[in-house]
Amino acid sequence: MAGAAVLAGLAAVPVSAQVLDGHPGEADRTVVAGSRPAWATPQAKVSGVDGGQQREVKLALGLRDQAGAQRLAKAVTTPGSPQHGKFIDQRQFVERFGPTAESVGKVQDWLRERGLQVGEVAANRHFVTARGSVDQLQDTFGIKLATYRKGTLTLAAPESEITLPRALGSAVTAVLGLDDSDRAVTATSHRDRVDGRGAGTRPQAADEPNQYCARYWGEQNNTAVPQKYPAGRQSNANCGYTVPQVRAIYGLTAANTGAGQTVAATGVYASKTIVADTNRWAAEVGGTPLAAGQYENNIAPGGLPTNCQGGDGEQAWNFEQTMDVQAIHATAPAAKIIWYASKDCLAYDGLNRAVADNKASIISNSWASSARDNEVSPATRTQFEDIAIQAAVQGQALLFSSGDTGDDSMGSRAPGVRFPVASPWVTSVGGTTVAVDKDNKVVFTAGWESAGNTLTGGKWVPQNDKDGRFAGGAGGGVSSFYDAPDYQQGVVPSSANGKRAIPDISALSDLYTGMAVGATGKQGYGKGPSGGTSLGSPLTAGIFANAQQARGVTRLGFMNGALYDLARDTAAITDVTPQKAGMWTNGMGVPTGVTAPTGPGDYLVDVDDKPQSIQTAKGWDRVSGLGTLGDRFVERFAK
Repeated sequence: MAGAAVLAGLAAVPVSAQVLDGHPGEADRTVVAGSRPAWATPQAKVSGVDGGQQREVKLALGLRDQAGAQRLAKAVTTPGSPQHGKFIDQRQFVERFGPTAESVGKVQDWLRERGLQVGEVAANRHFVTARGSVDQLQDTFGIKLATYRKGTLTLAAPESEITLPRALGSAVTAVLGLDDSDRAVTATSHRDRVDGRGAGTRPQAADEPNQYCARYWGEQNNTAVPQKYPAGRQSNANCGYTVPQVRAIYGLTAANTGAGQTVAATGVYASKTIVADTNRWAAEVGGTPLAAGQYENNIAPGGLPTNCQGGDGEQAWNFEQTMDVQAIHATAPAAKIIWYASKDCLAYDGLNRAVADNKASIISNSWASSARDNEVSPATRTQFEDIAIQAAVQGQALLFSSGDTGDDSMGSRAPGVRFPVASPWVTSVGGTTVAVDKDNKVVFTAGWESAGNTLTGGKWVPQNDKDGRFAGGAGGGVSSFYDAPDYQQGVVPSSANGKRAIPDISALSDLYTGMAVGATGKQGYGKGPSGGTSLGSPLTAGIFANAQQARGVTRLGFMNGALYDLARDTAAITDVTPQKAGMWTNGMGVPTGVTAPTGPGDYLVDVDDKPQSIQTAKGWDRVSGLGTLGDRFVERFAK
């Protein structure tokens, strides 16, 4: 399974200047712009919502001086700036830029006056939580809720824009929880779907020649099928790389442990077996067990949500969490790891707590929304930007996986990029396909953009499904909303037309050359190959921790300025270009959102074969960004 998310603009959310009636004593109300989801159309409406149903909402309070906070964030994260690296802590940030205690108090008082139960206030005052019946919430925010059909889901949303008293309109930038958009935020990591244990462990039929997965490139190659590629360039899909293999890809030495560093990952739910699973996995794949106190599940007050991402949501999120933790632990085995679990299906809560706590200097995020960067409401964009800017000012690096749907055309629409991975304030991590030989040497590194073929009439025939030949690939492209940040000037090609382009960097992501992950599911513990850019993001986070360790610091902050400065250092960043190679498999899974055979049969994946509109190229490209972290990245970054 694999990962990604959603983001945009840096100005305060505008509210309309119209007068709205219907609230005694509050006739002068303003509209929160864009607070009605685009998918809540009259044509998609199904029914009303039970007025007695209880719902929890979060009111996002904006920064006092967002422009000033943005200027400081840029100054402390730009190499060569006099303020570079001069971060402030979370207390100083809130005192200088955060919502005032007075604003929080006014919002709480108003909510109580409306009969709502006021709950937790975030440590950075970004969120104020409240709970009440649908009838109470409709009256409070001047809306009616209805249910709408969105894909296979039936989701609730307001029939009109949210309104607030004008006295609060300047403080509250968004109200989250009145619609069910959070249920479309998903954990999207990819794993072998045969039985959850990996192709190398599944039973083999007696008449299946050479069907086992390869422990390294070319160890197993099914010669009973046509060889589309020359000797050494076609292999069975791998069994899931071990810890020594993963570390060898990036040239990590015994000294690169991430000691003294704290890395966080965010998401929804929290696995109860994460420590036991990780220790068992470590013993099986050449890793080290977690030390006492090295791992922490940080769960919000009020516990965990229910029914996120459909009926299988908790298991999917638990697997995502397990892969994140094991990927970080593989590349930075001595770093402390904290998992921030959101109290609702929207992962912003966990992300905000990670930033407000300010314990981790590197925060990996492998979650995705179906929305593109220009489809997200101004309210959602602004509340996310406030979190991201605080992270930058405090010296925290935010990493987001770029997604696993390639150019996101999905066979039926124009290319685009999703939110919030397109934000200029995050490091977008794309994906690579990596072949490692028996001596743990890299045979080749390609961009993860796969094209699929099925064996028909003794020949490999390109698949032609709703998404054409596309068989999974890293997200990449150009924002429709954000302008290009300074650090991309002169590096990203002019074809980006002055807009923010993603990804920034890339790491191992292809399921067919993925990392072995061990997790407990419905059938018990299993281990198998896993991938997606939600593997690439935590792997990169662990390597960033090693860079901080080598520099002798506990935080280097937002990494993009330094990464782009290293763009021409080939020892630090390795350019990724197309490779001619193929991987055979029988019955392994394919990435989320991809139409391709998943049952028994012969299937060949063409590596980085431009199945859509994007492919790696010399220099920065829309699949791998600057390239992938080279085997001397930690050494060069430490200088």
